[in-house]
Amino acid sequence: MDDVALARTTMGTSLAFHIVFAALGVGLPLLLVITEGLGLWRRDAVWTDLARRWSRAFGLLFAIGAVSGTVLSFELGLLWPRFMELSGSMIGLPFTAEGFAFFLEAVFLGLYLYGWNRLSPLQHWLCSLPIAISGAASALFVVMVNSWMNSPAGFRLENGAITQVDPLAAALNPSVGTEDPHMLFSAYTVTGFLVAAVYAAGMLRGRRDTAHKRGLALGMAMGVVAIALTGFFGDASARFVYQAQPVKFAAMEGVFETQRGAPITIGGVVLPSQQRVVGGLEIPYALSLLAAFDPNAEVQGLNAVPAQDQPSPEAVHLAFDTMVGLSGLAGLAALVFWALAWRRRAVPTGRWLLRALVAAGPATVIAMEAGWFVTELGRQPWTVYGVLRTADAATSAPGVGPTFAVFIVIYVALAAVTARLLLELARRTRASAT
Repeated sequence: MDDVALARTTMGTSLAFHIVFAALGVGLPLLLVITEGLGLWRRDAVWTDLARRWSRAFGLLFAIGAVSGTVLSFELGLLWPRFMELSGSMIGLPFTAEGFAFFLEAVFLGLYLYGWNRLSPLQHWLCSLPIAISGAASALFVVMVNSWMNSPAGFRLENGAITQVDPLAAALNPSVGTEDPHMLFSAYTVTGFLVAAVYAAGMLRGRRDTAHKRGLALGMAMGVVAIALTGFFGDASARFVYQAQPVKFAAMEGVFETQRGAPITIGGVVLPSQQRVVGGLEIPYALSLLAAFDPNAEVQGLNAVPAQDQPSPEAVHLAFDTMVGLSGLAGLAALVFWALAWRRRAVPTGRWLLRALVAAGPATVIAMEAGWFVTELGRQPWTVYGVLRTADAATSAPGVGPTFAVFIVIYVALAAVTARLLLELARRTRASAT
């Protein structure tokens, strides 16, 4: 691979690893607020004990996420110097705000973790609120940067030079209104389903105590609400892409020729050589209807722009279908769970349903990763859409290959250490409970 491909692969690997910890860093604090709040309100030791358990896991995940996030900050400067030179004055504001939010979260997390026996129950619970708020704010500020890359604003480009910079306009760019909430609720979705998957797996092993039932129910409560909101803002985001980034939209849907009354193709494999999608389910007029609420609306095809300005429709379409398909299956599992819970007035414990919920946890993670693939691969060949090409943004310095190898070793080691520590934490928690 050349330096551009190596830089993209290195950054993509880092983001794919870090985004899981970032999502849990957004969702777990909200669960801590809810569980400890329920324990305080109802004077229920089971809810309080759940909050204690989750706080230990969150402390570990927060530390690993801080490490992987620090690596990303170095990669931005090392691998993408031209991007940082061009955009630094515009993305500096949200990155600075994210730094303050992270600092606030770290301070109150320290108080929270070490204050269980040192603060009053109310004081301790109040410490969880800034953690949840700053965790969500951190995600929103970081996504502002990515949304600016999709919809660059807040400056003028004159003879290749950036002038008249407005950092606030850059931060509040047109993509923020859909991309930010879509990512925020995706994080809550992943957290809810992963927590539910852990407790569903425990119940399959025979641990059907009150704590497992409540952990499963609360995870699914967060999951079902969040996945519905994720779908809503995802639909709004796709409609925005149809208007602002029609080439990305065409790649998502595998549309090559501009047409009115465009059909939607669900699934299938894109064959660029034949300029069509094979093996998919085609629904006439549906794409135009979903994109513009008009069955005869025009959908721009990939061929409307030169080949060098087109993203890879094979990868983008596959990632888009993966995101939508896995999210739909996870949402279906959540609906079945709550339909049975409402009917039986109890947490359902059927083995097939529990197995489905165990699978739904990783499925939402894959769906979230696929969504980021759509965002990043669909913007290619641009790093900043319409302004800076990826080939021009990457470093030309030697040694990118060894750097990639070092980062791979780091992430494999971090993943192994994280898994080992979480398993040991779970074992000690079970031992202390017996």
